Amino acid sequence: MADHHRADLVVVDALHMAHARGRPEPGCIAHSDRGSDYPSAQFRTAAAELDMRVSTGRTGSCDDNAAAESFWAVLKAETGTRTWPDRATARAAVFSYIETFYNRRRLRKHPNWGYLTPQETRQRHALAA
Repeated sequence: MADHHRADLVVVDALHMAHARGRPEPGCIAHSDRGSDYPSAQFRTAAAELDMRVSTGRTGSCDDNAAAESFWAVLKAETGTRTWPDRATARAAVFSYIETFYNRRRLRKHPNWGYLTPQETRQRHALAA
């Protein structure tokens, strides 16, 4: 979260952080919508350097990006769509929600996910690999 909307925020920071934390297999797919940052040379270069393939959703097809849209809907519903007094407070609230609740305590309420938290799902996937 920053006070600007430049490609390096999405590309360099977020993509590298996700790659470092998730440790994906070589050739995994970095899927995105058609936002202005994703078709950039910076995004494609960073993905290539991380040995990731790029996938972009079709124009006007919300189904192509359903997982991300679902996450944003859950975040907004569970934190409440509101205005925080400043960027630091918003950043702390979103970080706390994702890192302490969503990833570690919130169960995926679906039998396909085994009613596990995202962290438990990743751990099981790592053990199976």
